[in-house]
Amino acid sequence: MNSSKHSELANHAWSVADLLRGDYKQSDYGKVILPFTVLRRLECVLEPTRDRVLAEHDRLKDKDVDVSRFLRRASGHSFYNVSGYTLETIANDPGQAAKHLLAYIGAFSTNAQEVMERYEFAQQVRRLDGAGLLYRVVGRFVDLDLRPEVVSNHQMGYVFEELIRRFAESSNETAGEHFTPREVIELMVNLLVAPDDDVLSVPGTSRRVLDPACGTGGMLSAAEEHITRLNPSATVTVFGQELNPESWAICRSDMMIKGQDPENIKFGNSFSDDRHRGQRFDYLLANPPFGVEWKKVKDEVEHEYATLGDSGRFGAGLPRINDGSLLFLQHMISKMKKPTADGRGGSRIAIVFNGSPLFTGAAESGESRIRRWILESDLLEGIVALPDQLFYNTGISTYFWILTNRKAAGHRGKVVLLDARDQFAKMRKSLGDKRKFITEDQIKNITRLYGEALDAARDPEHPQHAKVKVFANEDFGYRRITVERPLKLRFEVTDETLTRVRDSKAIGRALDAEALATALKPLHGQSWPTKRAAWDALRTAMAAAGVPWPSGAPFQKALREAIGVRDPEGEVQLVKGQPEPDQELRDYENVPLDEDVEEYLRREVLPHVPDAWIDHEKTKTGYEIPFTRHFYVYKPPRPLAEIDAELKALEAEIQALLGEVTK
Repeated sequence: MNSSKHSELANHAWSVADLLRGDYKQSDYGKVILPFTVLRRLECVLEPTRDRVLAEHDRLKDKDVDVSRFLRRASGHSFYNVSGYTLETIANDPGQAAKHLLAYIGAFSTNAQEVMERYEFAQQVRRLDGAGLLYRVVGRFVDLDLRPEVVSNHQMGYVFEELIRRFAESSNETAGEHFTPREVIELMVNLLVAPDDDVLSVPGTSRRVLDPACGTGGMLSAAEEHITRLNPSATVTVFGQELNPESWAICRSDMMIKGQDPENIKFGNSFSDDRHRGQRFDYLLANPPFGVEWKKVKDEVEHEYATLGDSGRFGAGLPRINDGSLLFLQHMISKMKKPTADGRGGSRIAIVFNGSPLFTGAAESGESRIRRWILESDLLEGIVALPDQLFYNTGISTYFWILTNRKAAGHRGKVVLLDARDQFAKMRKSLGDKRKFITEDQIKNITRLYGEALDAARDPEHPQHAKVKVFANEDFGYRRITVERPLKLRFEVTDETLTRVRDSKAIGRALDAEALATALKPLHGQSWPTKRAAWDALRTAMAAAGVPWPSGAPFQKALREAIGVRDPEGEVQLVKGQPEPDQELRDYENVPLDEDVEEYLRREVLPHVPDAWIDHEKTKTGYEIPFTRHFYVYKPPRPLAEIDAELKALEAEIQALLGEVTK
């Protein structure tokens, strides 16, 4: 289906906005258009078996049996409608439109009614009826031909996505929170499933697929289509969970129409209300919202972390509150099947992230501990960098993370980094922030390169060798060492140090700070190279002024802070016979895990600061994946002569233009 066709259908549905203008705010148009589009699609799907369902309902209505099972069989779908009404008959009776439409909705099977309830459809029906618009809106949708033989399920997905995009734009929401561009989904599913293509071709294959942030269900549909394309006899069961009610309703109705069990599409927050608790899946994929905080479910997540630990979903750690991306990944990992001893079973995961999960968080932060757990568990198979401006709601760079607990032998202990940032084509017309797309040929190229990544990285002659790098898991680990240098001071009495004496609260707690400053004033301008010499002079001055020298370390520490001045040539201050570190000179270095930190100190630090040392008690272990650093290629600046020539050419061009103006 070309884009003009699905745009034409979306335009027809959205033309209802002309009727709503004045009675509805622009931001509310979608609350009418989306559910009516779903309703019309359901009606068109059920139309071929409508008479059979009505006859079966009449036959069984007075019998003491569960009629739903028979009616589903009669309809050929997991849902049905036992009403004699259609949207056309409802539109032809304007005076009774509301009554008949509500009766029509009530005659659907329970699962279809739940979809319409998420849209608060009954409320919209009454509102439209009160404005005298209901029969006109219904009539407009009667003219929309959404029969499956005219509009396939795949094509219908594009129509829904276009409508959601328009709804999001009109209500200042982000369409990208609800669905992912189709070419991105296709590439993601390829990378997720392609390594299993041979296995999936075996007769009797059965697979379970989960998307815990399923939106309108595009990823689930694409995964199902990919597997059934390889093996038409394969059984693919899809599962999802979604927080947005409109997206959930579209996904659920789409799964009903495709013959999937709509009960597998759950409504709610995956973090606080895991509706697939205890279940395991073969494939898991998701495009969770980028950089969205998890403050609303903070109590539930922290309670699970504290009480269940490693036996819960979030045992590896909790990321910062303003980005729940790595919570989604941990949630998905918890639902992987365990591989068997003979290498069977296990699961694969694909998830879309922005750059933040690669490196955000210092050593031993929540994010770093999560990365460490993933890498040390050998779960991360690869990361693919995508072009920017691919998504509707953000122009930032994005990445696929591919994980599995059944790596092929050559991949064990390794991570593939693949740079696909140059694999795009420009769109003729932007859609929100989306200005680029990945072509079919580029999807095939990226998929092929990912499959042969190990060979491409090994072979310098490979045409795409520069686009792939392979690292050992531990290459992303480092020790964050604390490099200390000694505190060196000289001691002096100046206007500045006397002011610090007067202002010191610690000195004020031991004695009268003003009296002390007055006692030290005769020493103004004097300086001492050692603390002992300074203390002797200060004690003498204080005794002469009748100011007692307080006992205890707090006073002496405060006095040192007041009259001590940092000096590279000053006296090294000692604590229990050891040099006291200078907090202002403290520095940190990240040292690769496979390198000895003392050797690093000798090579990189001591030639510049010979008195430095490592405080090993402060050493922390961290993990980060500096993707762009590994693919950075230095580009020398242009020669000055070239830039100068270009500027002179521009000046000449400007002069020529000015000359034409003044003629």
